[in-house]
Amino acid sequence: MGVWALVAEPAGLLPAREQMALSLGWHIILAAFGVAFPAMIFVVHRHGIRGDETALRLAKRWSKVAAVLFAIGAVSGTVLSFEMGLLWPGLMGGFGDVLGLPFAFEGLSFFTEAIFLGIYLYGWDRLPPRWHLAALVPMMAAGVFGTYCVIAVNTWMNMPTGFTLTGDGEVTDVQPWHVLFNSRALLQFAHMWLGAYMLVGFVVAAVYATGILRGRRDDLHRIGLMVPFGFASVAAILQPIVGHVLGMALGTIQPAKLAAFELDVTTENPAPLHIGGILVDGEPRWYLSIPRWGSFIARGSFHKPVRGLESFPADELPPVNTTHLAFQGMIGIGTALALAVVVYWFARWRGRDLLAHRWALCGMVLAGPLAVLALECGWVATEVGRQPWTVYGILRTVDAAGDNPGLWWVFSGVAVVYLGMTIGAVVVIRSMTRRWRAGEEDLPSPYGPAPEEVAR
Repeated sequence: MGVWALVAEPAGLLPAREQMALSLGWHIILAAFGVAFPAMIFVVHRHGIRGDETALRLAKRWSKVAAVLFAIGAVSGTVLSFEMGLLWPGLMGGFGDVLGLPFAFEGLSFFTEAIFLGIYLYGWDRLPPRWHLAALVPMMAAGVFGTYCVIAVNTWMNMPTGFTLTGDGEVTDVQPWHVLFNSRALLQFAHMWLGAYMLVGFVVAAVYATGILRGRRDDLHRIGLMVPFGFASVAAILQPIVGHVLGMALGTIQPAKLAAFELDVTTENPAPLHIGGILVDGEPRWYLSIPRWGSFIARGSFHKPVRGLESFPADELPPVNTTHLAFQGMIGIGTALALAVVVYWFARWRGRDLLAHRWALCGMVLAGPLAVLALECGWVATEVGRQPWTVYGILRTVDAAGDNPGLWWVFSGVAVVYLGMTIGAVVVIRSMTRRWRAGEEDLPSPYGPAPEEVAR
């Protein structure tokens, strides 16, 4: 159970999969910052122009970090744009006309975001305060719309529409607007949008929680923690609701993925909820079963059946264990983070300052990497769970890939580039933070010499 049928795989399939996993898994973190970070900068900047010098100083610092992340994201995004045609010629050759419009809009959004990021960065002390603040609005809108376009493409891959497939496999009657306005695109984007706010909010809050643990209990660290943590808290509470609504349609749209999510081997009515567990020799092992709740979570009813893995052909099943564990990881971490923020805000409502307790600050530090892991698990679940299809029900992944074994060299080169960008980002941002702690605020560049050294 869960083993694909033996088929002749093209030589480019495995390196294409490995490279796409690396590229998307790496880029999605930067994409999340592009979606959520400008809104957080807007809040602290708006508070700053109302008279809070600390908040204004924080906005200036965050804008420079955003610039570094944007520059790196531009590189990884460019790599991804080339990868689509290089790694998946069967997809882009057959469906390029269908996907061209959303990808074009995503490119325009990227350039718009870059333009207004530049205006914002160079507008300090040059533009009137409110006009300077307003530069963040189109930057936020462009980041959101560009991400929506990419999510719309992914939604289309899960639920294809906007074309007609002739008997000989030719794509005709292309209607690219149907990709952008896919009935599931908005809901899937909302899921990603909230995930982005969770990731960025918890990661940024973790940075300032670490500073507080090290004794830096000033207003800058307090604001730097509470603003992103507030965004992340709202997103963490709403995310399970959106995720549940999104998942209830899987039984109709992608029933094999749902069966893998729930680790349901046989069709049961009602179906239990399996917590934990893996599939061993076709049977689930080491799991906790809760009667009826599988039907409720998957179908929104305690009485509806959930199709089991045995009801699908073996060559139409995804890798079950990977899909199930990734899904459970996303759900488990997301639920834990949602409960944690409810506890924090309830305690605050009751007048208790949990930030005075070391264990609470350690929990906030841990929430950062957990939010990253939850987002990665979610994308593993949805992408691996769609296999063996690239375009669900129409184009198999083995047919989308090319037959070029030289892609392993491309994969190696991309891995080196991403490693270099990761090291560069860490070095530059750490250099910036050290200089800020030393009292330097006006950094001519993230890593250049101090102003007095330039004067000499």
